[in-house]
Amino acid sequence: MITSKKPEFKHILLKNKLKITVLGGGSWATALIKILTENKRNVGWYIRSEKNKDFIEKHNHNPSYLTSTRLKTKRLKISIDINTVVEQADIIIVAIPSAFIMNEFAKLHIPLNDKIIISAVKGVIPENMKIPGNHFHEDYGVPLDRIGVICGPCHAEEVAMEKLSYLTIACQNQTYAKSIASMLKTKYIRVKVSDDIIGTEYAAMLKNIYAIAAGIAHGLGYGDNFQSVLMSNAIRETKRFIKDVHKMKRNINNSAYLGDLLVTGYSVFSRNRTFGNMIGKGYTVNAAQMEMNMIAEGYYATKSARYINSQYRTQTPIIEAVYLILYEGKRPEKIFEKLTKKLD
Repeated sequence: MITSKKPEFKHILLKNKLKITVLGGGSWATALIKILTENKRNVGWYIRSEKNKDFIEKHNHNPSYLTSTRLKTKRLKISIDINTVVEQADIIIVAIPSAFIMNEFAKLHIPLNDKIIISAVKGVIPENMKIPGNHFHEDYGVPLDRIGVICGPCHAEEVAMEKLSYLTIACQNQTYAKSIASMLKTKYIRVKVSDDIIGTEYAAMLKNIYAIAAGIAHGLGYGDNFQSVLMSNAIRETKRFIKDVHKMKRNINNSAYLGDLLVTGYSVFSRNRTFGNMIGKGYTVNAAQMEMNMIAEGYYATKSARYINSQYRTQTPIIEAVYLILYEGKRPEKIFEKLTKKLD
């Protein structure tokens, strides 16, 4: 009886001791700040824009993302200096788009090897084709058991509206995972833990590519019947890809994989689906990127996934189709006509 309660007691003590910082000023970072401060956590927050920092401190909400969400700024220490907030933290939640991680971390002079790094990034770092967990382990010396991942299915916009949502915290160290899960649990956020760091990170990357595919299909006029077949094939493609990259026992139908894929592929809040829809309607890649005021991670993930898969040669016809459209300028209607013959 006493033995069974020790891990729970340990993670509660750890939760109360550790200081936490969020890096990034976008919608997902803002949603995480909302959750953490409502749970009475004092949080460091790195925001690149001094103008946004001053606005948040004065008006209690982010002027650029989730603008209707009021933030408990008394619990925040906001800084435009990444070193200040990182130095004071034990846990670093990275919510910077993957395309900007290298630039932002180039400003950092504080070692990370004694920190707990939690990736809330939904993509691969374009410069080195690494998922964030591998990047922080190999390039910054962070031990694998001090690296974690926050997975969906969970859109920031629904967190802002306090709609019931689910998160998964993946980490080799289950004590850390449970401690971070308890920091994020609220009346509208339910959290579970996993030890599949690599699989969940790759799934988070891949689902954005498939959401672009779903958007392209919608833009081209394909209906719900085709969309269901596309998503069915996407989860099987995900399973093959992840199994080849990192083989371990996992249930691909769990919410961290299938659930996250479905919400990203179908939701009106999905920026990747929106991006794909614009491509399907005839926008060029540059025009679609200019019109959106948020990063579509799937654009960068498509090139990365194709490169990574060149080592494994997994059958990924959906990724290949999206790559041909986005990077080789092929006509979406022609590529999707061919794709339909490869799906079942």
